[in-house]
Amino acid sequence: MGRSLWTSGDLKNWEARGDFLTSTPFIRPDDDGSCPNFQPIGDKHILLFFSHSNGGQYYLGDYANRQFTPYAHGRFNHGRVAPGGVHAPSAASDGNGGVINILNLNDALYSEHWDPIMSVPQRLTLGPDKRLRIEPVEALASLRGEHRQIGRTVLPANREIVLDLIRGNTLELAVEIYPKEARWVQLNVLRSPDAGEQTSITFFNFDRQLAYWYQTAGEIVLDGSRSSTLPDVWLRPPERAVLKRGGEPLRLRVFIDRSVVEVFANGRQYLAMRVYPGREDSLGVSLRAQGQDAVLNQLDAWTMQSIWSKPE
Repeated sequence: MGRSLWTSGDLKNWEARGDFLTSTPFIRPDDDGSCPNFQPIGDKHILLFFSHSNGGQYYLGDYANRQFTPYAHGRFNHGRVAPGGVHAPSAASDGNGGVINILNLNDALYSEHWDPIMSVPQRLTLGPDKRLRIEPVEALASLRGEHRQIGRTVLPANREIVLDLIRGNTLELAVEIYPKEARWVQLNVLRSPDAGEQTSITFFNFDRQLAYWYQTAGEIVLDGSRSSTLPDVWLRPPERAVLKRGGEPLRLRVFIDRSVVEVFANGRQYLAMRVYPGREDSLGVSLRAQGQDAVLNQLDAWTMQSIWSKPE
């Protein structure tokens, strides 16, 4: 990753200003810093960039005297950039201390053309711990169509609960689950009736001491390994990210748009991939708790309208 800072008063003539990054902690040897975007966020700064190996990433840090000193690092892409992973971030200040960010999502079907698509816009802010918070922008609510809700429901251990009233391949889901002591809890979307196709969002509930020597943080996993039966789709390995709930319920915001699944988990992690279901009946939604019971506090589902729909 390049570290130099250059400035210009006319965007034609440029002057070197010395080193910009004081260090590049956390970064892998095969990462590079393409498509950099530098923005204020709260009382800190964020440097968003793209690695041709490992996808969209960011640094949080302090900026002074034309130098940026990172103290935290995170990823929008939790595996390799292809197939079907998150590409370059594009960001701008929202004028209220936050940053609006949009990402490219690469395809997982061979094409002779360069044809990624855009993610839903997300708002980046700083939490009280000076770590990044990631949420979908509020304006996405304008795309909501028919609404269905499921109230408090016990999820019995080791049994899949298919939600017959919730179906579709263009959906927004808002889900809150209290995992209790279940070993994992899972939300399946784009599920065929026989589960031959499905995309799974699983929270591994390591919220207690697992062994004498080890304390393991919870993990949120987006798994598309069974998302498509089509012969020409390159299935992406599961996306895995650490998720420390701190005793909070598991809160998921999930956006489904045919070949795309995007997940916001507790405002702390973002996971996304291209999935390409091949069956017309891969529209179902289900829940499961493993090992012990869990509780669904509430699930809201909205059909999503096209952004091109004309207002009535």
